[in-house]
Amino acid sequence: MKIILKETIESLGIIGSEVTVADGYARNYLLPQNKAVLATPQNRKILEQNKAQFDIQIAKEKSLAEEIAKKLEGVVCKITAKVSEEDRLYGSITTRNIADALASQNVKVEKKMILLNEPIKNTGTFSVPVRVYKDVEPEIIVEVAPE
Repeated sequence: MKIILKETIESLGIIGSEVTVADGYARNYLLPQNKAVLATPQNRKILEQNKAQFDIQIAKEKSLAEEIAKKLEGVVCKITAKVSEEDRLYGSITTRNIADALASQNVKVEKKMILLNEPIKNTGTFSVPVRVYKDVEPEIIVEVAPE
């Protein structure tokens, strides 16, 4: 089903874009939540009329994301964990652990924003990207130390 987004949804696209989604996702979530409208000729015409407003909102979102990225760039997150003799962790460090450690430093980041390909299983220093907005990904430093 083709829809036009009324707000930016990270997994789909930015505000004002026309995307194709599953029928159930559109009917049961996007349309009732007023996050999108059907891509009809009438709605496309309204989209063209509101294009300037969408561009302003996109610019605001991007500038806000860039400000947050500047604050996040180079933030050091220290996590301690139990390790074995070979400096391997008994568990692993996941996005939840990183988000909690950042929250203790008064840095608000959702765990879904942290781009960790696989959990950290060794001690050391790691560079982890954080997706704040589309194409805005500052990197934070995660230091894992033995307890």
